[in-house]
Amino acid sequence: MEKIKKGDIVVRKSYNKDILFNVKRIYKINNEKMAILTGITKRVEADSNIEDLEIVERKLLNKRLNQIQNKIDNKMKETKEKYKNKKIKVRNYDKIREEIITGKILHLDGDKKYSQKAYIQYKKMGLNAVVKNIPEYKQPALVYKLLKIYNPDILVITGHDGIIKKAKDYNNIYNYRNSRYFIETVKEARKYDEVNGKKLVIFAGACQSYYEALILAGANFASSPARILIDFIDPMIVAEKVAYTERYKYITIEDIESELRDGRKGIDGIGANGKMYIKKVIIL
Repeated sequence: MEKIKKGDIVVRKSYNKDILFNVKRIYKINNEKMAILTGITKRVEADSNIEDLEIVERKLLNKRLNQIQNKIDNKMKETKEKYKNKKIKVRNYDKIREEIITGKILHLDGDKKYSQKAYIQYKKMGLNAVVKNIPEYKQPALVYKLLKIYNPDILVITGHDGIIKKAKDYNNIYNYRNSRYFIETVKEARKYDEVNGKKLVIFAGACQSYYEALILAGANFASSPARILIDFIDPMIVAEKVAYTERYKYITIEDIESELRDGRKGIDGIGANGKMYIKKVIIL
């Protein structure tokens, strides 16, 4: 067997090679070599015995990544066309012009590659988004400062997560890999709200995250009610919907679920008002 090392792209043989993973770290426990894995296209973190891993051939890897990228591009194109064709009355007066202003997004992502992809996709959508690659465990300590700097309307808190193998109690925060960090980040963001009189719309979570605790902490939308895996683009779809919806309109999960891979099984929430508005600009 080819030696597995940090940075390799692998699949798990016992799971029928269903998900592409990046080897994040290798460690030993009870004389067994184990690997911490992060999903390439799913926001999941898992561990595995090295013996269960198989390195993905470059040709197959490129083929699968191209298929996934095409899927993302098509989804973004559909969304862009939908909002492009949305009928919003914008009028021009003598010396006054009206402009459509979409909600500003601050996106915190624990995965570096996902951060880069998210930034590109937001730009393709024409959205005002700031994307920061911050490890999940650092997000609670940094979010307040970043909110003060960027003053967003929408906050996305995500990265990788997962339920610890063989865990049965879904109400135990320590059975989740990163949910506790997402929860603390939401709480810190709501403290910022109170001090600054803001009403942030918050999405929080990743694959198999502790949905109920995230909503209780103050998130408007979160994953994962059914403790399933979510797509890389799912948090962005929620953010885009909020950014492109008028302030006076209230968005519920029913308005979004058809655009998500697994609908309400992957993401649910209490809803929020949109963040788009029309700005009057004086022409000099």
